[in-house]
Amino acid sequence: MAVEAVIWDFGGVFTSSPFEAFNRLEAELGAPKDHIRRVNATNHHENAWALFERNEIDAERFDQLFLEESTALGFAIRGADVLPKLSGELRPRMVAALKACKAAGFKVGCITNNVVSKHSPGQNEVQQAAGAMGQVMPLFDAIIESSKAGVRKPDPRIYEMMCELLAVKPEACVYLDDLGINCKPAAGLGMKAIKVVDVDQTLADLAAATGLRFDLEAAE
Repeated sequence: MAVEAVIWDFGGVFTSSPFEAFNRLEAELGAPKDHIRRVNATNHHENAWALFERNEIDAERFDQLFLEESTALGFAIRGADVLPKLSGELRPRMVAALKACKAAGFKVGCITNNVVSKHSPGQNEVQQAAGAMGQVMPLFDAIIESSKAGVRKPDPRIYEMMCELLAVKPEACVYLDDLGINCKPAAGLGMKAIKVVDVDQTLADLAAATGLRFDLEAAE
């Protein structure tokens, strides 16, 4: 089936991955590398992150629960120390690719797991200065935020919701995300899933999927 829509994650796709900032925090605290990622992945449907991204708890409760979960896994880290690390730097070439897809007539949507917090992507001074949210979000035909929808990736329902909003079948969609766990359900529904590892690889994969040409040589 011909591609009709390109669906994007936000953080780690249009901005640099928060996992880089998590690793720096771990180094500062003396925690094992990828400890925060391990906490995030443990009981990932009902842990502190899941509850926060579905807007079922507030920042104070997230701070407490994350501390409990990280401690149980061997190294105590407060959730309040993790939240400021969520935002990354804007990737201009990814924004240009989104604009190219839209200009070519593809429907474009965004599915983002986010939290109601001043530390959400786009809410801190760096993101506001870069205009990340202001530049990117108005370009989409449809946006689903986990904190507003009450459902989060990798729940297949959130991908189905986007297909309904865009009036397309999953088989006619390309989906981009920096997390493999979020790509799997998209692929399971029939979407062409692209795991975002770096900008060059992503644009090459997106070009192959859509038939468009992107700037594969320019530096960020």
